[in-house]
Amino acid sequence: MVELDLDELRRRLIGAGVTDVAPLAGGASSLTFRGLRAGRAVVIKVAPPGVEPVAHRDVLRQARIIKALAATRVPVPEVLWQDPGNPPHTPPLFVMSRVEGDCVEPLFDGCPPSRDLVERYRNACRAMAALHGLAPIDLGLGDEPVIDPVAEVRRWCETLRTVDASLVRGWEGVRDALLGCAPTGMAPGVVHGDFRLGNLLAVGARINAVIDWEIWSIGDPRIDAGWFLINCDPDTYQRVPASAGMAPPIAELTQIYQHELDHEVGDLAWFTALACFKSAATWSLIVKHNRRRRSPRTELEAIAASVPRLLARARSIVD
Repeated sequence: MVELDLDELRRRLIGAGVTDVAPLAGGASSLTFRGLRAGRAVVIKVAPPGVEPVAHRDVLRQARIIKALAATRVPVPEVLWQDPGNPPHTPPLFVMSRVEGDCVEPLFDGCPPSRDLVERYRNACRAMAALHGLAPIDLGLGDEPVIDPVAEVRRWCETLRTVDASLVRGWEGVRDALLGCAPTGMAPGVVHGDFRLGNLLAVGARINAVIDWEIWSIGDPRIDAGWFLINCDPDTYQRVPASAGMAPPIAELTQIYQHELDHEVGDLAWFTALACFKSAATWSLIVKHNRRRRSPRTELEAIAASVPRLLARARSIVD
């Protein structure tokens, strides 16, 4: 892996008036830094050097969706400056405002239940509906390819083929069950790809920004809805023993989502099954990479036990 030259990065950012650049935790697909611009706190996203800035590493594509959403009801940071660089040696980057707030994933990492936290789930659901109510062509995104539900299933099959087969026994049967009753796609919308509380900056109950746009796409918005709902359900990962009262019931969140969109949303059960299938794929990949470490992390290995349960849950929902 090629290391990023921090001195060169700081020199590039001087042209944008950004100083006091330092690493910032967060962002698995790109490098994240903090800094100051005219006395204002900013965040810098940089593509990894030495590789082509494509797919989840394409930081300028992330800047594109954030700028497209700037004038909508979806809360996002402000893109202040961007530089295409000269990849792969001088990677692209962009600078955005640093938004106040914290990111928590209560049902995964655990935190004390509170009224604000429960209301944060509801407001997150409203923010997701605001995103899905937008027409891509009105945002200037009409040139983006459209991902349908079947393509989304096949996308995660590619990941499952690369992991330890003993960890994901029976995944082909889940794939076949999903494809055997795949619903007709809805009108395409903006799909965040990882819409959950852990990718929202919030203060109390208020959602200040939707962040981490590495895998956004244009496709069936129910892909996001299914993912959000399984991450609001304490039975999905069963990580927090005393999870009662941390999140509103799934049925309530579904009602909020449909109310905000002002229409009924069908086949959400199928999309929650797809989300479990996707989660099994992503977590099995994380477990694979963790096992290759010189010193594997215990908390990541513990996730291995969840993978067969996620596949079983997906199959149960579809059946």
